[in-house]
Amino acid sequence: MLRTHRLAPAVATVVLAAAALATAGTAHAAPARTSTAHTGATLDVSCSQAYLPLPDSACTPGATNPDVTQDTIDSTICVPGYSTSIRPSTSYTNRLKVQQIAQYGYADTNTADYEEDHFIPLSLGGNPTDPNNLWPEPRYSADSSGLTSTDKDTVEYKLYRAVCNHQVSLVPAQQAVATNWTTALSVLGLG
Repeated sequence: MLRTHRLAPAVATVVLAAAALATAGTAHAAPARTSTAHTGATLDVSCSQAYLPLPDSACTPGATNPDVTQDTIDSTICVPGYSTSIRPSTSYTNRLKVQQIAQYGYADTNTADYEEDHFIPLSLGGNPTDPNNLWPEPRYSADSSGLTSTDKDTVEYKLYRAVCNHQVSLVPAQQAVATNWTTALSVLGLG
C-alpha cells in the first residue's frame, strides 16, 4: 500500500528546488505556479526577497490578536508565560514554513536556516496562527545590513518591555514593528 505521507517530504523537496530554480538571481521574480502531484495544491513563488531583512508586505502584512488591546495588556501579553501559552504547535509552523520558503523562492530550502517568525510578535499582541503574521525569516544576514533574526528578537523584547512598563502604547509599538522593525525603536524614541 502506498503511504502518501511518506512521499510528502520528497515531493516538498522537489517543489522547493523547482521554486528556487525559478527565482534564482531575481529580486522580483514573476509569480510562478508549482503543482504538488500528491495533493493537487498549487504553490505560488510570489513573495519578494527584495525587502530583507523585512518580509514582503504583500505576503506578510502582519496580523494582530483581537484579544490583546491596550486595556488588556496587563492580563495578556504582560503576564509571564503568555506568549508560550498561545504559541502554535511546531507541526503547524513547520508545515507553514516549508510552504512559505517556496513562496519566497529561497534558494536555501533547509528549514533549520529559517525561523517561522511572528512578524508582529506574540509579545506585542501578534496573531499566533494567521499566515499573514508568519513568515520564514532567515536566521542569517540576508542583505548588506548584517541584521539577523536575533536582532529582531532583541528589538521585540525592548518593545515588549516598553509596552508593559507603559512607556509606549500597544498600537504604536505594533505599527512600528510592522512598518520596519529595524527602525521601530528609534521611531518610538526608545533607541
